[in-house]
Amino acid sequence: MKTSDPKALISIARENGNDTMAEPLDLGARVRELRKARDWTLEQAAGQAGLARSTLSKIENGQMSPTYEALKKLAVGLEISIPQLFTPPQAEKINGRMAVTRSNDGAAYATATYEHDLLAETLSKKRMLPYRARVRARSMDEFDGWVRHDGEEFLYVLTGVITLYTEFYEPVEMRRGDSAYYDATMGHNVISVSDEDASILWVTSLG
Repeated sequence: MKTSDPKALISIARENGNDTMAEPLDLGARVRELRKARDWTLEQAAGQAGLARSTLSKIENGQMSPTYEALKKLAVGLEISIPQLFTPPQAEKINGRMAVTRSNDGAAYATATYEHDLLAETLSKKRMLPYRARVRARSMDEFDGWVRHDGEEFLYVLTGVITLYTEFYEPVEMRRGDSAYYDATMGHNVISVSDEDASILWVTSLG
């Protein structure tokens, strides 16, 4: 399968269930979740927060918007910070996941300038897109302009020597063990300057 740049790989990852866009928070549902996580009744939670039971019930059912003072009381009563009241519910959080990709495995996506092997392909809803790349390009002339995409990116040189070109910085020659972390919305391209094609590990954020 052909792709033009890492932006296309991000699209592929999202098509495979790796998009992590947040949904609007329901404050009432969040307060109810926090209360039930502590196995408290409305009366117990209201007593802890110093609020009337009817007030807490209305907040949980979306029948009233709490004042800042009420939010402070809720946070104190639930023993959390105010920002945690607005943290999305964790019911969909997935824990204890792992994916192993052997050295010769990985989903291959070739371009004119790179050969990409997507890693951890079996995991959905990833927040990072890790991939190994063989750098074919030897000149900036081989690229159709800058590569740009959403998120941040980490690059680590595995073998060979590369030059990292970026839109706002001088070119940087990098060897095995060197790494770079940069804003991926900034134009960037990589070429091999060693006799053999260089190989690098790229990790791109998806959120």
